[in-house]
Amino acid sequence: MPPVKRVTITDIARLAGVSPGAVSFALNGRPGVSEQTRQRILAIAEEHDWLPSSTARALTGARAGVIGFAVNRPARTLGAETFFTDLIAGVQSTLAPPRIALQTVLVSSVEEEVATYRRWRRAHQVDGVIVIDPREGDPRLSALRELGLPAVVIGSVASRGHEPATLWIDDRQIARDLFDHLAGLGHRSIAYVAGPEEFQHTRLRAAELTALADHGVAGAVIPTDSSPAAASAALHRLLDGAAPPTAVVFDNDVMAIAGLRTAQERGVPVPQDLSLASFDDSVVAALVHPSITSATRDTFGLGADAAAFLLAQIESSEVLPDRAAAVPQLTVRDSTAAPRRSSPR
Repeated sequence: MPPVKRVTITDIARLAGVSPGAVSFALNGRPGVSEQTRQRILAIAEEHDWLPSSTARALTGARAGVIGFAVNRPARTLGAETFFTDLIAGVQSTLAPPRIALQTVLVSSVEEEVATYRRWRRAHQVDGVIVIDPREGDPRLSALRELGLPAVVIGSVASRGHEPATLWIDDRQIARDLFDHLAGLGHRSIAYVAGPEEFQHTRLRAAELTALADHGVAGAVIPTDSSPAAASAALHRLLDGAAPPTAVVFDNDVMAIAGLRTAQERGVPVPQDLSLASFDDSVVAALVHPSITSATRDTFGLGADAAAFLLAQIESSEVLPDRAAAVPQLTVRDSTAAPRRSSPR
């Protein structure tokens, strides 16, 4: 993609009516200009989003040699979810041979994430970004288009050609496989303890559960912040309800393990009285007792593919066509079985 034109020292000098040398002195805090001139130069630099760290690269058109990854998730969940560690490891495996760095930051909102992209673009700190958890009408995507910042979105649906390129996972198919598995065992009351409801993948998975109403399955969707504590609290509420579900699917492996512990603490046998499943798999999900039925995906490979796709996008002069990631496969383990006649308590 063509680089965005950036303000240079020469531009600032012209606007301030001084020499480029005076601008350099002012921006670097060196003596040689009056305080009044220094403040005028600094004001012009700020107005035009000039940052000292970007000057050399902006003048030469050189690349930063860095890929950005802004993650809008609570810090406490990132350390626990194997999805993020595996994804980042996969990204690093692609970036290491060409000696490209990965800059990862935690942000607390979509607005802060967009501001991060703007700051990175202004300072020429990154050559492109990987974006996760797309939403409907996602403001991040329009901001990236406006900035001309190369990006690859890891999402659940194709971009339809008018957004940053997408490496998309067929979440609809794996959700169908998982919920159909439970319905096929005879479950007629299934709950989905989800992540944030604005996420694209949450909506797609919830829609597949809702669609089972035509087959006599009652479905409930409980959005959470994806944390183990929220998963545990949600299961407590479900089990305390008038008609508890006989099966519960969690958005990730850590939530499912928290749900399993909650069921065990309440004396609810899994899977005899309550089947549990997860939309993310991990070594731990396979090792707990009972082992947890999960959607198994190659998250390391997903990260490696996303990084390779982004590097190709950076080299391209136009947006590349979307690419499809491998579809997760259902791994049936010991935590799901046909329901008993009685409801769990």
